Amino acid sequence: MKKKDVTQLLSELKSGENGAYDKLYPLIYEELRQLAYGHMKYQPNHTLSKTELVHEAYLKMIDQSRIEFSDKSHFLAIASKCMRQILIDHARKKNAEKRGGKQKDLTYIDEIFSRKKQKAQELIDIDAALNELEKLNERLAKVVEMRFFGEMTIDDTAEALGVSESTVKRDWMKARGWLYKELKGRFEVE
Repeated sequence: MKKKDVTQLLSELKSGENGAYDKLYPLIYEELRQLAYGHMKYQPNHTLSKTELVHEAYLKMIDQSRIEFSDKSHFLAIASKCMRQILIDHARKKNAEKRGGKQKDLTYIDEIFSRKKQKAQELIDIDAALNELEKLNERLAKVVEMRFFGEMTIDDTAEALGVSESTVKRDWMKARGWLYKELKGRFEVE
């Protein structure tokens, strides 16, 4: 894929040209799947597939006519954020359904389902902490989102945020430290 082609299509999106998303999607599909893989590995028992997550994110993005992408890295950063939101919404829904049940028996299968529920709760806790971090420092939260959820490189993250690589490295360290303190004790050690 040529970076020039993607940049041209992104500028067509800005101008509102019909079909620009349909031309862009095949060019970046594999990168979107890699992002989806990065998100999904933190919730391995998810019922969505990587392909479904990519498609959901795509639909969410084309529904947002007000988004203007400056370049490919910015586009991928927003796609990563959409994927995170989709997974968090799905985890919340899954937790709500689990809480509604009145089953008291605890068999081996129930225990497996309980672990899946715990993983969903961990993802929700991480999201809540990340939202708190965003209130304190939006850039730190974006760095976590891009690096942790989107598995973007330091270079790609720096490019997407318009900062230096050393700034991303410092922000990544600060954000991880803050999240560790915030999340410490919420998760049971297995």
